[in-house]
Amino acid sequence: MGKLILDRFLASIPVLISILLITFSLKAMLPTDAANAMFEGKLSDTDAAQAIAAIRERYGLNLPWYKQFGTYVVHLASGDLGESIRTRRPVAEEVGYRYWNTLKLTFAALSLALLIGVVTGVVSAYRKGSWLDVSSMTVSLVGISMPAFFFGICLILIFSVWLRWLPVIPHGYWAIVMPALTLGLIEAAPLARLMRSNILDVLGRDYIRAARANGASERDILFRHALPNSLLPVITLVGLQFGNLLGGAFVIEIVFGWRGIGELAVNAIKWRDFPLLQAIVLIGAATYLIINLVTDVLYAWIDPRISYGSS
Repeated sequence: MGKLILDRFLASIPVLISILLITFSLKAMLPTDAANAMFEGKLSDTDAAQAIAAIRERYGLNLPWYKQFGTYVVHLASGDLGESIRTRRPVAEEVGYRYWNTLKLTFAALSLALLIGVVTGVVSAYRKGSWLDVSSMTVSLVGISMPAFFFGICLILIFSVWLRWLPVIPHGYWAIVMPALTLGLIEAAPLARLMRSNILDVLGRDYIRAARANGASERDILFRHALPNSLLPVITLVGLQFGNLLGGAFVIEIVFGWRGIGELAVNAIKWRDFPLLQAIVLIGAATYLIINLVTDVLYAWIDPRISYGSS
């Protein structure tokens, strides 16, 4: 297990460097930078030129992109994410609590998706062909087809405008309810369909028929045999869904005014604040790689027969 973690960690380093390299390459293609965005139309031409030159000198924006990249990697190796060009505060401070807010939203939505998706899938498989099965699978198909931002707007219309149960822009402890519900219900749909398919596949296998012939109850067959053997594909999907939720949270944060890293990323793009944007991209990629590592470890823990050899 230790070798698996070390191998995955070493393999993630080139991936992160490639992501940063692509980010810097895209930055070099843009026609303007943060210095122009900060002073455009706000100062006279002479004052603006001097201010822009000073900002570019301070943050190395006048250097070729590959030199900027080398300097950034050197600072990053020492734990320095840089300084925000817009606010002149350390990027780590700018990103810190917003990243935590995004993680809270992501884990809340994932927990809700797991609860609803697994329960719905198991019940649908156990009651195959019933009205409950047909209706739940129909709703899940709608959930798969619906964009998260549109579903979020629908929830605002229902719970805030029509029913008036929640404010349009929730605050306090209620702030996380609607964005987590939006993401959780959307991601529960594919989980429910996958869980139903896995359960039905396992229930048709020979060892399940042997268990029934030996007098095992349907409850034991479902929870002791069918359910544990249906979890591996679900773990794979959950690992992928975490990335989807992290990306989807960026959009939902804008819809619900949730002060997370997605809202900060939009502002960083608008401000051309590349040190801030690079940190957001790096942290998002690192989080996704960590989740993939956790997924691999869970695979090996649930089914020891799985081997991650070097072949």
